[in-house]
Amino acid sequence: KIESYWTYEVCHGKHIRQYHEEKETGQKINIQEYYLGNMIMKNPLSEPGSRELFCGCDLFVSLTQIPTKNIEGQMTPYYPVELGNGTPCSLRQNLPRSSTVMYICHPEAKHEILSVAEVTTCEYEVVILTPLLCNHPKYRFRASPVNDIFCQSLPGSPLKPHNLEQLEKQQEMLKMPFRRVKEEEMPSTKEEKFSSIHKPVAVGSHQLLTVGTTHISKLTDEQLIKEFLSGSYCFHGGVGWWKYEFCYGKYVHQYHEDKESGKTSVVVGTWSKEEHIEWSRKNAARTFYLREDGTQTVRMVSHFYGNGDVCDLTDKPRQVTVKLKCKESDSPHAVTIYMLEPHSCQYILGVESPVICKILDTADEYGLLSVPS
Repeated sequence: KIESYWTYEVCHGKHIRQYHEEKETGQKINIQEYYLGNMIMKNPLSEPGSRELFCGCDLFVSLTQIPTKNIEGQMTPYYPVELGNGTPCSLRQNLPRSSTVMYICHPEAKHEILSVAEVTTCEYEVVILTPLLCNHPKYRFRASPVNDIFCQSLPGSPLKPHNLEQLEKQQEMLKMPFRRVKEEEMPSTKEEKFSSIHKPVAVGSHQLLTVGTTHISKLTDEQLIKEFLSGSYCFHGGVGWWKYEFCYGKYVHQYHEDKESGKTSVVVGTWSKEEHIEWSRKNAARTFYLREDGTQTVRMVSHFYGNGDVCDLTDKPRQVTVKLKCKESDSPHAVTIYMLEPHSCQYILGVESPVICKILDTADEYGLLSVPS
């Protein structure tokens, strides 16, 4: 899990590490790190100085009451694994840091770290979403009698009223020179647009956790593909502090919404067809895999979005490579979005959805997509 300064690493059965890398040109990488817990723990019942290996797999035997935690307003069952013997904490007489990892069932998660919190000095709670726990009935979410209502536009009708589209275009034109200003200070209809599109994943018909996978509008496939490729229908997703907005052929934004301070937005990259084509001459815009019958099909396309907001660490504009992948799902209109930062302010945005499966084979030599014929 990458945050603004620290990166958190959870290796199941091994350790939790918190670290920060300083990368300077021509010099070695300096790493500042702390271990928030290790699986080898002191046993208070054993001889002084002796240690034993703690195994989380014994918990099903010992737990008579499944513990729960309030996650975004929902009491959620979790599976705890305790880790101790971390880096000594100077604020607590050099006692070792310790953590509780709370595994939560989420059928569409990819083992994401939802949150890391320091509950008391040098004692931490890490919440991880995993589909592996969902096999056990006591860790599943309770089904709700409330049914979601999806609105579906009539064939041939526009996704938005024409006057609203014109208004948004005018406001985009006005905002262009001032895009580094916080979005809450600018008049915008995007707040309303976002609230109607970006919904938490419904598990057992309960809106619970906003994770990397969101469910998007149940338009017809043809309508959705046209709106997506025109850039007027944007995907939203992400886990943790930052959420992401991806508008194909337009831009990638990351943003944080706060009840008190409003919405903070950063332009990660903007689209330029010429810059992308130049980039694609040096990088693979398409990757393929072989079918059993020997024919090739496109597995993924990569697009370059440069000219983002200037990065404080590099004094250069941010840039992002968007990787569009096919992802089969029970929900035909689900999308998973995740962000990586292999170098300072140079990002990779992964976007996976069944919608993309239908258009990957239209990719030209530059990886540009079109509506299937």
